[in-house]
Amino acid sequence: MAAAAAAAIAADEAGTGGPRGSLAVSQPLSPGARSSPCPRGAGPVLSAVPAERARGRRAALSFAAIAVVLGLPLWWRTTETYRAALPYADIDGLGQLAFQLAVPVAVVFAPGSVPGDLPRPLPFRDVQEMEISVNLRTRITSRYEMVCRSTTAQEEAALDVATAREADAALRPLQDASLGSLTVYVVPETSSLLPQGISVYVGKHRSALVRAGGDLAALRTRLQQLTQVMSFTASSIAAALSDRVPDGQLGPDARRHLKSSLGYEITFSLLNPDPKSHAVDWDIEDAVNRYVQPVLDKLSLLANFSVDSQILYYAVLGVTPRFDKESSSFLLSAHSLPHVINPVEARLGSSAASLYPVLNFLLYVPERSHSPLYIQDKDGAPVSTNAFHSPRWGGIMVYNVEAPASPQASLPLHVDVDMVRMMEVFLAQLRLLFGLSREELPPEFLVESPGNEGLADWELDRLLWAHTVENIATVSTTLTSLAQLLDKIGNIVIKDDVASEVYRAVASAQDAMAKLATGRLHSAFQASKEAVTSSERAFFDPSLLHLLYFPDDQKFAIYIPLFLPMAVPILLSLAKIVREARQHKKEPTKMD
Repeated sequence: MAAAAAAAIAADEAGTGGPRGSLAVSQPLSPGARSSPCPRGAGPVLSAVPAERARGRRAALSFAAIAVVLGLPLWWRTTETYRAALPYADIDGLGQLAFQLAVPVAVVFAPGSVPGDLPRPLPFRDVQEMEISVNLRTRITSRYEMVCRSTTAQEEAALDVATAREADAALRPLQDASLGSLTVYVVPETSSLLPQGISVYVGKHRSALVRAGGDLAALRTRLQQLTQVMSFTASSIAAALSDRVPDGQLGPDARRHLKSSLGYEITFSLLNPDPKSHAVDWDIEDAVNRYVQPVLDKLSLLANFSVDSQILYYAVLGVTPRFDKESSSFLLSAHSLPHVINPVEARLGSSAASLYPVLNFLLYVPERSHSPLYIQDKDGAPVSTNAFHSPRWGGIMVYNVEAPASPQASLPLHVDVDMVRMMEVFLAQLRLLFGLSREELPPEFLVESPGNEGLADWELDRLLWAHTVENIATVSTTLTSLAQLLDKIGNIVIKDDVASEVYRAVASAQDAMAKLATGRLHSAFQASKEAVTSSERAFFDPSLLHLLYFPDDQKFAIYIPLFLPMAVPILLSLAKIVREARQHKKEPTKMD
């Protein structure tokens, strides 16, 4: 055993060139000898170690480069919230509303009506501009573009009639029928067309008759009053911009008018709380066709209308009337009227299923124990129509039934509703809801009744002026709110179709304002409706809510468990490479 161990040690020393642990002495090589780079038997293993390490470093750096250069941008791109570009600058500019409302007016002078102090011969053009004060953010300028000329032969023949009403009907085919335009016929001071004491006659269409008034100053005053009556007023424009005007700057009725909408639903309801005593019959279909439909046909340019009716039994007002011994009747005071609507509205059930505003007109037949029932105003006086209306909601009319002549009369009593009387009240309330109540006019003004149509042509133009301005203001408010929302919440998706609707709304609103400035009322109103439709589609698009409740921290929480197992080996390899590089830099310093 000892001999074998000794032989092994000797062989080891012979192979290594000396005893184990002793220093090797280098000998010079002979010229023909070849040197070996490594000891015999260990050369290939030692040379493979640096190459393997280099290959590992290159692999780690390649994986890291791919992950950083390609993986992270690809992941960020595929998981980012898509947001199409929006015209924020145009939306901000739209918020600073500056309206110019141009009204084309034709002033036609009949023979003998031209003022002597008229500075220019006929025909000529004149422009009058006025500032309408609404608020600091909205600037509105009214521009009346007047074309003054003499009457034609046909117009002189039309004016050669007995009354102003006949002249208004005869002049209609000769006038400019475009919406928003006015034609004023100036007649001599001694003309018999106008009644005594009347200086201005306003017809059912878009024309008026005015006495010359002697001098130019009086004529200009009458023309200024007339154009403001037949086109628009400061109060009508302020009511259209009621959402932008502080409460202190508005009149009491400014917020009572219906808001502009693309459609309205009208519901006529018959409330019979005591069907055992009263069998009420009303011909609502014929009444709607005869009295309501002509008005809606004229208002069809403004919006779409639908009409329905219903009969509600055992529907009470919810307020107990007070019995008056002097008149042997029951009374509803003015302060109790607001409490009447809520209990009744719960039975109607039409507003909850409608996308458009609902106008409710209720005919209430009092129960036998509360008959007759009368409504009192704030001063305690009975209301002549026995009806009242609620702004932006509708109206209620109390229809009393005459008591039977004999106490032994059989029940229920048959009641036929006077539809003419009922429709007169409801059509008057409809005008109030749309803001068509006529303002105080000078005593020398005579306004023709619109008849069965319910409103004159110039009253329709006034509605179009107000609704066009209101539509543009609504678009501005909607788009501004949408832009602020999208700017505040960065993870809301903005799809291309939403952006296109926003661009379309901005372009239509700008087009409407441009057409208002040129007096093209019909085109301006149609453009404002398109702007409202596009802005509402963009604001209420369901795609805006897709990622509203998926913030960025949740995105990282989902993807970190997927990327962490791959990232840890790469980060450790990079750390090892950095550590080895630092050690390699320190080795020459130690040898020195």
